[in-house]
Amino acid sequence: MTLRRRGEKATISIQEHMAIDVCPGPIRPIKQISDYFPRFPRGLPPDAGPRAAAPPDAPARPAAASAGRRSPSDGARDDDEDVDQLFGAYGASPGPGPVPSPGRPPAKPPEEEPDADGYESDDCTALGTLDFSLLYDQENNALHCTITKAKGLKPMDHNGLADPYVKLHLLPGASKANKLRTKTLRNTLNPTWNETLTYYGITDEDMIRKTLRISVCDEDKFRHNEFIGETRVPLKKLKPNHTKTFSICLEKQLPVDKTEDKSLEERGRILVSLKYSSQKQGLLVGIVRCAHLAAMDANGYSDPYVKTYLKPDVDKKSKHKTAVKKKTLNPEFNEEFCYEIKHGDLAKKTLEITVWDYDIGKSNDFIGGVVLGINAKGERLKHWFDCLKNKDKRIERWHTLTNELPGAVLSD
Repeated sequence: MTLRRRGEKATISIQEHMAIDVCPGPIRPIKQISDYFPRFPRGLPPDAGPRAAAPPDAPARPAAASAGRRSPSDGARDDDEDVDQLFGAYGASPGPGPVPSPGRPPAKPPEEEPDADGYESDDCTALGTLDFSLLYDQENNALHCTITKAKGLKPMDHNGLADPYVKLHLLPGASKANKLRTKTLRNTLNPTWNETLTYYGITDEDMIRKTLRISVCDEDKFRHNEFIGETRVPLKKLKPNHTKTFSICLEKQLPVDKTEDKSLEERGRILVSLKYSSQKQGLLVGIVRCAHLAAMDANGYSDPYVKTYLKPDVDKKSKHKTAVKKKTLNPEFNEEFCYEIKHGDLAKKTLEITVWDYDIGKSNDFIGGVVLGINAKGERLKHWFDCLKNKDKRIERWHTLTNELPGAVLSD
């Protein structure tokens, strides 16, 4: 910098001037225009400045002192200012909440807002609700599931609608054997089915340990059907012979426990009737139906039929066989066979019942079997004795098929 004498004007070279202007300094935020023009809801009151500067816990000024400084023209705004003071539009807040800034509108009280996640967070709103009822008919070992209607289902198609249907499974052991489903209703988010689906062969033990899974799905003609939502009902919640009605919000798909107890795995159920006929002097064995049979074919089904033997069978004439039912895991046979035998000899006999899958061109597959007689246990033994004690009375029982049948020839 050039030195100057006393009385001379200070001269700064252009280089020095540019160096001063570009000298870096602290970076400060740029003020917005709204900082220069604060807005108040009903105009700026005369004493807004001092009030805003006061700390939140400072005592409020008396109303008379404030009113004394107001001009007569403010008289018409008294009611408005009283409302402002009541709701905290400006000045100190009477409650423990924060004091609003004089440059902002007053804060509104918190309101309940819908969750931002929408479908993912509120299943009841997003997936819909399902109305249904359940009835356990203990006498007939049947579980009746009446699917009534659904409301507010999640749209699944491009037209904002869906083609919903309902399917049922029994857990553990969900498979095609215990799958039931309703008809499909087209282009609706509020379907009404009023359809009853029935599980046969349900025992009291099943009611204790099994759970009913009810799923709502969207049917697609050209691709895989899509899952909408589900709910699960432990059967132990039901009372025998009492209808229980449900209206439940559908949930997202829940994982199925893959570590199920394999000892609970079954081959199916069979409904058998026994009657000793005094008129025919013989034992009438009725093969009514089967339920939840194991699938033996590649298509996920079986072609089942039933064979019966009354053993010991010295003459090899005790074999009876039902007709074959194609592509089903829940066949109905309603066939009856007669074994001519004296009533007193029945105590020495054993009735063997086996279920098979019919195959063309190769050996038939064994599905499962059950043995009734004096050497049986539990319900199988009780069924046999009830038949012996009650002549001319037809007694029906459901029995669980096992994959091992002692003494049976596992070939056809």
